[in-house]
Order: sequence, then C-alpha cells, then structure tokens
Amino acid sequence: MLIEPKIQGVKVKQLSKIPDERGCILHMMRCDDKDFEGFGEIYFSTIYPGVVKAWHLHKTMTLNYAVIKGMIKLVVYDGRIESPTKGILQELFIGDSNYQLVTIPPGVWNGFKCIGSEYSIVANCATSPHDPNEITRLDPTTDSIQYDWGIKHR
Repeated sequence: MLIEPKIQGVKVKQLSKIPDERGCILHMMRCDDKDFEGFGEIYFSTIYPGVVKAWHLHKTMTLNYAVIKGMIKLVVYDGRIESPTKGILQELFIGDSNYQLVTIPPGVWNGFKCIGSEYSIVANCATSPHDPNEITRLDPTTDSIQYDWGIKHR
C-alpha cells in the first residue's frame, strides 16, 4: 500500500514483515520495484534515544530509509525553490510499530530523532555512493528550518 505523501517526490510505502518461530524477515527494496532508481550503497545508521541527526540535504542522491530496529521521527522539509510544495514540513513515525520505506528525492532536507527507550537502526539504500561534496548540512536548531524536535503532546 502506498501512502500519499505531502511533499512532492517523497514516497511512503508500507513494508512487509514475515515472522515465524525462528525470527522475522523484513523486506525493504527490490531492483524490480517500480520506484527503484538504482543502487549506489546501503548503510546502517544507529541512533540513541533522544538524539537528533539533522539537517542534511543531498544534491543528487535519492535516499530510501527503513528502520529495522526501534522507532524514529523522520522529518522532511521541502526547501526547493521550484517545488509546488516549497515550505512544507512533514513528520513520519517509522520503525517497529510502523514498518515503512520512505523515499526522499534530492533537494529535500531531512533528519531524524530516535524515539523510545532503545537505540534504533536506520537502513538507507542510496542511489549513489557517499560523496562529501554532494551533501549539505545544517544544525538541528537552525533558524532556516522552523522545527522543534521536542515531543508534541497532541
């Protein structure tokens, strides 16, 4: 099932888990998926409870995030000048309780915070290998993106 995103180009897809008495298989991405763009590298990022890893923007790389352990709050912000969704900010809660694949196109700011009491593991299947000249970073508390990483009591 594909969930309609708010930011142009950001895709959210429910993923499957196949459990049995031995453990669980967590599907993420296949080369024959209709949205698969290409393979550059896959890496895993661990993040401790309450820690924020933000903000970063890739100029040419597409990101494909899935959380294989724990839960994160993934926040995406569209700062692209020509985008019809410029200025839109979107929160996604993904991980053990909501196993999804989130695809983030080039030019969209993103960051995440580990929520819960245990560390999380975020998998990223990127469309190109890491290049330090291709990424732009901002502090999580920058005034450029108006966002409070604290808990929101709704």
